[in-house]
Amino acid sequence: MSQPAAQNPASTSKWDPAAYARVGAFVAELGGAALDLLDPQPGERILDVGCGEGTLTRKIIERGAIVLGVDNSAEMIAAARANGVDAVQLAAEDMQFFAEFDAAFSNATLHWVLDKEQAARAIFRALKPSGRFAGEMGGEGNLAKLREALDDELIIRGYVPPVEASNWYASPDEFAAVYEAAGFREVDARLIERPTVIDHGVAAWVTTFRKGWLDRAAVPEAERGDIGAAVAHRVGSNVADYVRLRFIMRKPA
Repeated sequence: MSQPAAQNPASTSKWDPAAYARVGAFVAELGGAALDLLDPQPGERILDVGCGEGTLTRKIIERGAIVLGVDNSAEMIAAARANGVDAVQLAAEDMQFFAEFDAAFSNATLHWVLDKEQAARAIFRALKPSGRFAGEMGGEGNLAKLREALDDELIIRGYVPPVEASNWYASPDEFAAVYEAAGFREVDARLIERPTVIDHGVAAWVTTFRKGWLDRAAVPEAERGDIGAAVAHRVGSNVADYVRLRFIMRKPA
């Protein structure tokens, strides 16, 4: 997973590592294609932006690379370290690495980073000349049905969904423009529709993946289970309408 690399006042990301490991295991399991795109090589030094609890980071390490994970969640960093990952608590946009890494990777993180231009520049700085950046994030149209169902339930119950903060679910062109402006070249970004079965159910998805959203809407803990169940009823299945944006790019030599 990864997970949010930004936890500023505008962010609605908030994580419980135990709940994430239980309900969100599919995020890392389905991140294999992005990892293959990265194609880590033995001895390479790689930066994992938004390492979360370190499941995919471990897979990079197993391929022989030397990896540093960064994440903005103290709880996730503790979980990553317990998983044997060298990890530091740091927001993507605040990274101050300079030509230290052969490659960078990010899975299911960049859509949480609202200061996207600054994050792109920070990742660019971190790479050595000719370094590559590969990964995956939520793309244009991601979870539209689920997000609408949740907001409808909140409104019906008298809560006001956050409007000033949202995920950055970019189109390929929008994404490429941000990273080309940061200096990257050969940006290949593609949308992939990936309807995903949520084994633990949509209700658990709501209370886990939209915890920060519910916090911002001031929903009491006692009501969250009922809201999750109501959203699951609205959606009518355990299939989430995920749309991913998968990408690879290079820093010029």
